Formats: sequence, C-alpha cells, structure tokens
Amino acid sequence: MNNKIKTIEQRYSLQIDYVVDQHYSEKEEEKYQEKEVYSSIQKALDSVKEDSATIFISEGVFYEKIVIEKPSITLIGEGRDKTVVTYDVASGTEKNDGTTYGTFGSASVTVREPNFTAINMTFENSFDYINEYRKRDDDPTKVSHIQAVAFRTTDESDNVMIEHCCFRGYQDTLLVDAGTHYFTNCVIEGAVDFIFGSGQTVFEACDIVSLDRGETENNGFITAASTSIDVPYGYLFESCKLLKESTDMADDTVYLGRPWHPGGDPDAQASVLFYHCNMEAHIKAQGWTEMGGFSPMEARLYEYSSQGAGAILNDKRRLLTKQEAERFRDYLRDCCVRNRKIRYSPL
Repeated sequence: MNNKIKTIEQRYSLQIDYVVDQHYSEKEEEKYQEKEVYSSIQKALDSVKEDSATIFISEGVFYEKIVIEKPSITLIGEGRDKTVVTYDVASGTEKNDGTTYGTFGSASVTVREPNFTAINMTFENSFDYINEYRKRDDDPTKVSHIQAVAFRTTDESDNVMIEHCCFRGYQDTLLVDAGTHYFTNCVIEGAVDFIFGSGQTVFEACDIVSLDRGETENNGFITAASTSIDVPYGYLFESCKLLKESTDMADDTVYLGRPWHPGGDPDAQASVLFYHCNMEAHIKAQGWTEMGGFSPMEARLYEYSSQGAGAILNDKRRLLTKQEAERFRDYLRDCCVRNRKIRYSPL
C-alpha cells in the first residue's frame, strides 16, 4: 500500500476509506490496493454509503464546487499547501440561466451536515476580487456584488473541526453560519468581513491575515458576526496573530470587525472576543465600526490582553476583566472544542 496512506492511518489511528488522486490510473492498482480511488472530491463524497467516512486527498489543485451532505466526513489532504480546493464565482457572477449565485451560493465548499473534519488542506475562492474592485462603477463589465465565499457551514452543520488548513479569499472568505466550530493552527486570509456568520467558533493559534486593497484609509474588516441575541457567546480568537499581507500595507487601515444584522434583524447582536492576540500595526486605533447603521457599541465586541503595535487602548475598544474574559473563553471551549484523537502533525 502507498506509504503515505499507512503513515496517516498509523499517525491518526484511523482507517482511510476512500482516496482522491487526480493522476491515478488503473495501471497503478497496487498503489492503493483495496481503497476506492476517485479523480474528484465530489465523486468520492457522492460514493459514501456509510454513516461516516475518511477521505485522503492527494497533492493537486481541485477545481470543484463541493457540497458535503453526509455526516461525519473527514477530509485529510497531503499537505496544506499541496492539496487545494478552489472555485471562482462571486455573489454577482451569472449562472447559465441568467440568475446570479448570491453570497451564500458562491461558496467553493459548503458543509450541510454535522461532525465534519478537515486536516492539511486549503479552501479557496479564486474569484478575481481585486480586478473587479478596481473597475470604475460605470464599467459595464464590472460585477456588481463581489462577495466570494471559500468555505461555508449551514443547515444541520455542527461540531466542525478544522486543523492546519488555509482559507483564501477577499470578501466573505469564511462563513461560519451554523453550529459550533473549532479552528486550530489555521491561516485565514481576506479583506472585507472575511470571517462572518452566526455560528459559535473558537479560533486557536491561527494566523488571521488581512489582504491589501491598496487603500490608505480603509483596507477592510476582519469580522462581521451575526450572533443571535439568544446565544451568550459567538467568536473567540485565542492566541491568534493578526497579520498584514506585506510591509507595504498601510498602518491603521483594518477594523477588528463590525456587527452584521442580516436583513436588518435587531436580534443579531455580534459577539466577538480577541483573547491574548498579537496585532500588527494595520489594526485601526478605533478597533470596531458600524454596519448598516448599527453601532459596534451596542454589540458584544471585546478584547482581553491584546499585544502588539495594533493593540491600542481607548474608550472605543472595550476590554473585559480577567473573570469576564475567562468566562467567555471557557464557555466557547466547552461547546466548540472537540476532544479527539486526531491532532495535526506534519507528514
């Protein structure tokens, strides 16, 4: 059997059920022995008949729009920078029937069922955001809505676990909109509202990378949480690094976030805590800003023990006490962090 498969099964104490390999041919039938091998990720997912399945995905760029409609699916890539899932449509991109995808429909990957796991992969929406962003408003070729989601959770999704993965996009990269989520040792890139939605989520030891739109005043917003007023806590960023794309990116140009009220819903009351995070100088001194007329001061947007050039103290950046911050942290860790045998280690 392929040594990579053996290594993964031994390291993670699991069994690989299916393999995705773009370059596999029947002449190599000994390569994976009794494993079922597919050329596309969606074909492998569609073939799953069990209550759960683990799929190994070999090195390659997989241009696919993927929907996960079965529970307890685990995807393991050959490497975060080696196994890439990408698609390239935005909210305003036209379909063949003349309609547009819409923000939610633009997602390269959509998870609709619980207990999804991904390790060692990149999820990307490669829509050419910068090209469209820079077009004049009167340019007839300009796409009117350029939100482009890389990864989305919805419907019955819950108990999501993501380790050592990368999420790439510009606007609305990562939509955590249903259930609980745990992201650890991940890289999340974007410019505008690139982590958003109503789900409960722990981001632990992740790199949150703001991409440069070339602006000197406003290069974007990291979060746009829409946490329900009935949910006590929303997003926890614990021991994360808030980084800028390059040293050329202007300082004091990126907001920590803004409160999203979908459809003007007054019961969406964003809940975010940056806990022991290191912030580079691109973070705005103001910290937070309004969205759709809703003030950030009326939402639940906080920090605790921020560090770095972007960690500026003022009355617009509300701090929690140690007790309050630990209560926020402990609650989300209890409901979001899955206790599992699988932990990332490089192959």
